[in-house]
Amino acid sequence: MELLSPAGNLEKLKYAIAYGADAVYAGGKEYSLRAKADNFDPDELKKAVEYCHSLGKKLYITTNIFAHEEDFRELPDYLQYLDRIKVDAVIASDPGVISLIQEHTSIPIHISTQANVTSSQSVKFWKRQGIKRIILARELSRDEIMVIREQNPDIELEIFVHGAMCISYSGRCLLSAFLNQRSANRGLCTHPCRWTYSLVEESRPDQKFEIDEDERGTYILNSKDLCLLNRIEDIQNIGIDSIKIEGRMKSLYYVANVTRVYRTAIDMLKQGKEIPEILRQELDKLSHRPYTEGFYPGNGSLDMQTYGKDTYEREYQYIGKIIDHDQGVAAVDCGSKFVVGDEIEFIFPQITDDFTYKVQEFRNQDGEVVDLSKPNQVFHIPINHDIPDMGIIRLGKKNSEIDGNNT
Repeated sequence: MELLSPAGNLEKLKYAIAYGADAVYAGGKEYSLRAKADNFDPDELKKAVEYCHSLGKKLYITTNIFAHEEDFRELPDYLQYLDRIKVDAVIASDPGVISLIQEHTSIPIHISTQANVTSSQSVKFWKRQGIKRIILARELSRDEIMVIREQNPDIELEIFVHGAMCISYSGRCLLSAFLNQRSANRGLCTHPCRWTYSLVEESRPDQKFEIDEDERGTYILNSKDLCLLNRIEDIQNIGIDSIKIEGRMKSLYYVANVTRVYRTAIDMLKQGKEIPEILRQELDKLSHRPYTEGFYPGNGSLDMQTYGKDTYEREYQYIGKIIDHDQGVAAVDCGSKFVVGDEIEFIFPQITDDFTYKVQEFRNQDGEVVDLSKPNQVFHIPINHDIPDMGIIRLGKKNSEIDGNNT
């Protein structure tokens, strides 16, 4: 079973692979439903393909917008470029885009979750169109997924297992376009479903009624975050070919840690071991909304669509990444502050390499001893410990105050 991770830029792609992804999905500067991610220009796409293939990994490119006439002017040239650099698949949902892919390239096509494939008959339709893989809609229960697998044993199936969910049907939402003139269906969603709303009766325009008992308003549009870690063995037994992590807009730390959690779980299941609680605890150390198993258990949206707060749960903060290490000194590209006396956690692709270290002293990039770090600078921390490559540092809330939305 393939583990598929998000890559909002080239750096995140490298961390996703280092932390255990079998494949990554990314978008170019156009035609993707995550237009606000850094994304990849043509040269970066070429480098990304070469990097993935050099390590035996795969790269899938999203072209999953709901296309308008203007989108088709330069799309053929872009698709032909993707074919030349040998991307492993293109993710698409619009029939017009799909027809152009087939007309101008030989790239395998994965049907996006935006196509809302919710039945075995729909899968059979797309199979007749020459599609290699179906990314099933998030709105499916375990039993429905099983039927689809049984009825279609000879096509690849992929499902989302972790990340943000949408209150609309697999992303088909008009709220952002209506309120902000930025279409969610073309990659520009401003997430108005996360805002605070109250109920207003027509003859009482100045009187707002809360729908939820929370004093800050209602969150009937807001959804929890998907987490199917405890269902991985079941998903594997059903015969799903690829499990997908949402998050091209998320941080390097999010991509790396979620990827290694699911990688570790998959590997432990292969060894006949149970998934330990420590892996779920790792997911709790990420900035996230309360977790839900969504539609998978078969109880509809009863556990996912409403809850009494819209804030993230944030017990740990990303501090920075280790960009060099030599003779017991870690050079850290710092993203947020830490101070002498803080207990910082070092995490690595292999969770067994993680360790905690109480900061005794550190130096800034000019070699001066300091007791407080600053973002966007490099600091050197002396550590009497082995330091593997691609390390990341985080800080628990019990130490320095955690602020911002570092996911």
